[in-house]
Amino acid sequence: MRRPDQQTTTRPTTDPAPGTGTGADATADTPPDGGTGAGSLPDGTTGSGHPAGDLTTEAVLAPYLRGQAADFLRSLRLHHEHSAPADAGGHDAAAATRALRRAARRISGSLHTFRAALDPHWADQLRAELAWLSGVLAREHAYANRLTRLVEALHQLSGPALPAARGARAAAETSASDAQGRAALGVGAARAGALLERRLTLARTRSHSAALQALGSSRFHAVADAVALLASDVPLAPGTAGRTAEALLEPAERAEQRLLAAVAALPPADSEPYNEAQDAAWHQARLLLRLHRYAHEVVLGAAAPALASCGHALDLHRDAVEAAAAAAAAARTPRIAPATAYALGVLHADQRHEVEAARAVFRETWPYATALTAP
Repeated sequence: MRRPDQQTTTRPTTDPAPGTGTGADATADTPPDGGTGAGSLPDGTTGSGHPAGDLTTEAVLAPYLRGQAADFLRSLRLHHEHSAPADAGGHDAAAATRALRRAARRISGSLHTFRAALDPHWADQLRAELAWLSGVLAREHAYANRLTRLVEALHQLSGPALPAARGARAAAETSASDAQGRAALGVGAARAGALLERRLTLARTRSHSAALQALGSSRFHAVADAVALLASDVPLAPGTAGRTAEALLEPAERAEQRLLAAVAALPPADSEPYNEAQDAAWHQARLLLRLHRYAHEVVLGAAAPALASCGHALDLHRDAVEAAAAAAAAARTPRIAPATAYALGVLHADQRHEVEAARAVFRETWPYATALTAP
């Protein structure tokens, strides 16, 4: 693994993207971090400060997985405590759900990256179940955030125009034109907002019911039992216990190379701005960035903020893409007024501009600068 402040001068080797369960989660995550020089830990030590040769794979990987399992169980207990009364503790219950998803994502991602060091059948089965759980729990939060984003964008687009500078005739004319445009948009903005609220509130309510059903299912209880066992016992592959921690570097490096290859293959800055077909490549880069972060946490024992800005940009990119899709879907509602459809069209265009802005921020903050320009 290499540090993010180091540049790569050649196009990374393309490796197939992993079919991990982390992609099922639709919520933002703390952005990933960078790595260290390929083939060795920084200064020959692990993240805990001990020489790499003094620790085994089990001594590095098992405590991480046990710690995430403990976080999962702690979050689950808090969720049960705060979600009992329907009219109280809602914020605490939501925070507990986010922490539950956070632990599930880290366990799932680590099971994928370090599968060779673990019992493969157990790792694949638990990873799939955690992906299911994380996805189910994420949807309610995603719909709520999407509605807030779209309503706020509508308000900004149709709100009063800013006053022109004093004595500036051109500015006054521009302001008047802007005011007319906002007035025309305002005719359909209220109805567009009401339509979006009906659609997304219904989707959120259904997602909430699905989450409650999932948390009460036998399938979830089986997952919780498996995580509880993980908190005390990590099933390792035969022969793994005696291997040094440096054996974890190879799978961590593969995760990093997949990320670098995905970023290098992203569409250039001068590509067509409204090409939704490009969104999938950016989503894939976001998921690989997440896996890289988890691998970094396991191997080095800590998270560095080197990729915080570009990781956050990819989260915003995902949010804007999904918001634009929601606006477009609402515009296809049968028999809506032309003014409503117009407002939704403007909202869709606004969110696609937000998509481009997020991509620009990512390019500006991506620390492996040459990976974006390699031939």
